[in-house]
Amino acid sequence: MRSVLTFLTFWILCYLPALSGIFFRPGEWYQQLNKPTWTPPNWLFGPVWTLLYFSIAVSGFMVWRKIEKEQRLKAYLPFAAHLILNAIWSYLFFGINEVGFAFAEICVLWITILINIVMFAKIFRPAAFILIPYALWVAFAAALNFAIVSMN
Repeated sequence: MRSVLTFLTFWILCYLPALSGIFFRPGEWYQQLNKPTWTPPNWLFGPVWTLLYFSIAVSGFMVWRKIEKEQRLKAYLPFAAHLILNAIWSYLFFGINEVGFAFAEICVLWITILINIVMFAKIFRPAAFILIPYALWVAFAAALNFAIVSMN
Protein backbone atom coordinates (compact mmCIF):
# COMPACT_ATOMS: atom_id res chain seq x y z
CA MET A 1 0.00 0.00 0.00
CA ARG A 2 2.88 2.34 0.80
CA SER A 3 4.26 1.94 -2.75
CA VAL A 4 0.88 2.79 -4.25
CA LEU A 5 0.66 5.96 -2.16
CA THR A 6 4.22 6.91 -3.05
CA PHE A 7 3.52 6.44 -6.76
CA LEU A 8 0.30 8.46 -6.50
CA THR A 9 2.29 11.24 -4.84
CA PHE A 10 4.77 11.24 -7.72
CA TRP A 11 1.92 11.13 -10.21
CA ILE A 12 0.23 14.17 -8.65
CA LEU A 13 3.50 16.11 -8.33
CA CYS A 14 4.42 15.41 -11.94
CA TYR A 15 1.04 16.52 -13.26
CA LEU A 16 1.09 19.81 -11.33
CA PRO A 17 3.01 21.60 -14.10
CA ALA A 18 0.15 20.70 -16.43
CA LEU A 19 -2.02 23.13 -14.46
CA SER A 20 0.07 25.95 -15.89
CA GLY A 21 -0.75 24.69 -19.36
CA ILE A 22 -4.43 24.59 -18.46
CA PHE A 23 -4.46 28.15 -17.12
CA PHE A 24 -2.21 29.63 -19.82
CA ARG A 25 -3.42 28.30 -23.14
CA PRO A 26 -2.71 29.23 -26.72
CA GLY A 27 -5.31 31.73 -27.75
CA GLU A 28 -5.95 34.15 -30.54
CA TRP A 29 -2.56 35.75 -29.90
CA TYR A 30 -0.79 32.45 -30.55
CA GLN A 31 -2.87 31.73 -33.66
CA GLN A 32 -1.73 35.02 -35.19
CA LEU A 33 1.98 34.30 -34.72
CA ASN A 34 4.09 33.24 -37.66
CA LYS A 35 5.09 29.63 -37.05
CA PRO A 36 7.28 27.19 -38.98
CA THR A 37 5.64 24.62 -41.23
CA TRP A 38 6.82 21.85 -38.89
CA THR A 39 4.69 23.15 -35.99
CA PRO A 40 2.59 20.25 -34.68
CA PRO A 41 -1.18 20.69 -34.55
CA ASN A 42 -2.44 22.06 -31.23
CA TRP A 43 -4.36 18.86 -30.44
CA LEU A 44 -1.09 16.88 -30.29
CA PHE A 45 0.38 18.70 -27.31
CA GLY A 46 -2.13 17.44 -24.73
CA PRO A 47 -1.66 13.72 -25.40
CA VAL A 48 2.12 14.05 -25.67
CA TRP A 49 2.41 15.93 -22.38
CA THR A 50 0.05 13.49 -20.68
CA LEU A 51 2.36 10.60 -21.59
CA LEU A 52 5.47 12.56 -20.69
CA TYR A 53 4.18 13.57 -17.25
CA PHE A 54 3.29 9.94 -16.57
CA SER A 55 6.78 8.80 -17.62
CA ILE A 56 8.35 11.45 -15.38
CA ALA A 57 6.29 10.14 -12.45
CA VAL A 58 7.33 6.54 -13.19
CA SER A 59 10.98 7.58 -13.41
CA GLY A 60 10.84 9.50 -10.14
CA PHE A 61 9.10 6.61 -8.40
CA MET A 62 11.65 4.08 -9.69
CA VAL A 63 14.50 6.12 -8.27
CA TRP A 64 12.66 6.62 -4.98
CA ARG A 65 12.51 2.87 -4.53
CA LYS A 66 16.25 2.45 -5.23
CA ILE A 67 17.74 5.35 -3.30
CA GLU A 68 18.77 5.72 0.31
CA LYS A 69 17.01 8.43 2.32
CA GLU A 70 20.26 10.36 2.72
CA GLN A 71 20.62 10.69 -1.06
CA ARG A 72 17.09 11.87 -1.83
CA LEU A 73 17.63 15.60 -1.49
CA LYS A 74 20.57 15.61 -3.88
CA ALA A 75 18.84 13.34 -6.38
CA TYR A 76 15.53 15.18 -6.37
CA LEU A 77 16.73 18.80 -6.56
CA PRO A 78 17.05 18.69 -10.37
CA PHE A 79 13.82 16.66 -10.53
CA ALA A 80 11.91 19.37 -8.64
CA ALA A 81 13.66 22.12 -10.61
CA HIS A 82 12.61 20.77 -13.99
CA LEU A 83 9.00 20.41 -12.85
CA ILE A 84 8.95 24.02 -11.65
CA LEU A 85 10.63 25.27 -14.83
CA ASN A 86 8.19 23.24 -16.89
CA ALA A 87 5.27 25.09 -15.27
CA ILE A 88 6.91 28.50 -15.69
CA TRP A 89 7.35 28.11 -19.45
CA SER A 90 3.59 28.11 -20.15
CA TYR A 91 3.21 31.27 -18.09
CA LEU A 92 6.03 33.04 -19.95
CA PHE A 93 4.99 31.93 -23.43
CA PHE A 94 1.19 31.87 -23.29
CA GLY A 95 0.45 33.82 -20.12
CA ILE A 96 2.47 36.98 -20.70
CA ASN A 97 3.47 36.38 -24.34
CA GLU A 98 7.20 36.72 -23.69
CA VAL A 99 8.45 34.29 -26.32
CA GLY A 100 12.08 35.43 -25.96
CA PHE A 101 12.13 34.92 -22.20
CA ALA A 102 10.30 31.63 -22.72
CA PHE A 103 13.06 30.50 -25.08
CA ALA A 104 15.78 31.33 -22.54
CA GLU A 105 13.79 29.56 -19.84
CA ILE A 106 13.19 26.43 -21.91
CA CYS A 107 16.93 26.19 -22.54
CA VAL A 108 17.51 26.17 -18.79
CA LEU A 109 14.69 23.63 -18.44
CA TRP A 110 16.35 21.35 -20.99
CA ILE A 111 19.71 21.54 -19.19
CA THR A 112 17.96 20.74 -15.91
CA ILE A 113 16.34 17.68 -17.52
CA LEU A 114 19.76 16.52 -18.72
CA ILE A 115 21.19 16.97 -15.22
CA ASN A 116 18.24 14.99 -13.87
CA ILE A 117 18.93 12.19 -16.38
CA VAL A 118 22.59 12.04 -15.34
CA MET A 119 21.67 11.99 -11.63
CA PHE A 120 19.07 9.25 -12.13
CA ALA A 121 21.46 7.20 -14.31
CA LYS A 122 23.85 6.98 -11.37
CA ILE A 123 21.06 5.52 -9.24
CA PHE A 124 18.97 3.39 -11.64
CA ARG A 125 19.60 3.53 -15.39
CA PRO A 126 16.09 2.49 -16.52
CA ALA A 127 14.68 5.54 -14.69
CA ALA A 128 17.08 7.77 -16.62
CA PHE A 129 16.21 6.18 -19.97
CA ILE A 130 12.53 6.82 -19.35
CA LEU A 131 13.30 10.57 -19.28
CA ILE A 132 14.95 10.63 -22.72
CA PRO A 133 11.69 11.18 -24.67
CA TYR A 134 10.96 14.11 -22.33
CA ALA A 135 14.37 15.64 -23.06
CA LEU A 136 13.85 15.14 -26.80
CA TRP A 137 10.38 16.70 -26.73
CA VAL A 138 11.63 19.71 -24.78
CA ALA A 139 14.52 20.09 -27.25
CA PHE A 140 11.94 20.07 -30.06
CA ALA A 141 9.80 22.59 -28.16
CA ALA A 142 12.87 24.80 -27.67
CA ALA A 143 13.59 24.68 -31.41
CA LEU A 144 9.96 25.58 -32.10
CA ASN A 145 10.10 28.39 -29.54
CA PHE A 146 13.29 29.71 -31.17
CA ALA A 147 11.69 29.58 -34.62
CA ILE A 148 8.71 31.54 -33.35
CA VAL A 149 11.01 34.15 -31.80
CA SER A 150 12.92 34.41 -35.08
CA MET A 151 9.82 34.66 -37.25
CA ASN A 152 8.03 37.26 -35.15
